[in-house]
Amino acid sequence: MGQLLIDTHAHLWLRQDTQWNGLAIRTKEGNGSRSEFLGEERQMLPPFMIDGKNTAEVFLSNMDYAQVGAAVVVQEFIDGIQNNYLREVQQRYPERFFCYAMVDYLRDGFCDEAIRLMTADDFQGMAIPGHRLLGRKLTDPEMMQMFRWMEANDKYLSITLAYGDQQVSELSEVISECPSLKIAIGHLGMADQPTTPPWENESWRSQILLARNENVMIESGGITWLYNTEFYPFPSAIRAIREATNLVGMEKLMWGSDYPRTITAITYRMSYDFVSKSTELTDEEKLLFLGENAKRFYGFKNLPELPYIKNMSE
Repeated sequence: MGQLLIDTHAHLWLRQDTQWNGLAIRTKEGNGSRSEFLGEERQMLPPFMIDGKNTAEVFLSNMDYAQVGAAVVVQEFIDGIQNNYLREVQQRYPERFFCYAMVDYLRDGFCDEAIRLMTADDFQGMAIPGHRLLGRKLTDPEMMQMFRWMEANDKYLSITLAYGDQQVSELSEVISECPSLKIAIGHLGMADQPTTPPWENESWRSQILLARNENVMIESGGITWLYNTEFYPFPSAIRAIREATNLVGMEKLMWGSDYPRTITAITYRMSYDFVSKSTELTDEEKLLFLGENAKRFYGFKNLPELPYIKNMSE
């Protein structure tokens, strides 16, 4: 395809067995592709991944097939904390994966654990599913202690904010206090706003406008999930990317797939080729969005050359 591809929002786990708000999230016995999820059964993985394991090796096979050179692995409470596994992934495949650590931010004392993970275990950043932390401010003393340490030690923050502008002022304060902290805001600012399209929604715009700060980027992880009811080729997702570009410039935006959740509905290649085939974006914008911005922001080096391999159906 002649295009550098870097996925800036993906998930991995060896075992899914956790809870959120007192409700279980765990792999179903007898069908490892499905999970008990907050009181209902969900197709958590593609149906051929039957052992419940969402491993780096399976993901690498998808990446090689789709010619994706590298991926950023974030974490979410609904998957459980995966630091032990992601430490191994980072050590085994340092040129293909950038893995974020995560701690239980709802428990006091999390800052010390986060610093330990970023020193002794050499994680390069922390993932915060901020939309699930509405009971704890991003600006509380322990959060700010962690952010200041991260800024001083050149670490990264991956964060997803709640819909609209609920947490924008808090993150704005963090950025003001820690202007050199590298921040990636997820899900294109939660672009599927529940009341109005994002291009008509000022609260969504306020999330995107945070990227006018020098060290803040926006990644589009899960945008095909956000517009799943519309389905491929996701014209509203393209329009949201176009509007975000108008607000902050394409050099501030990065592609993300939200693998493996989105791959229950589409193929991994489809999670980006709706962008590469779009006539609404220029070739230069596609180059930046699909890989070049991520390479610059995360500093990926020595990426493999991945030639296109014909399918048996061709």
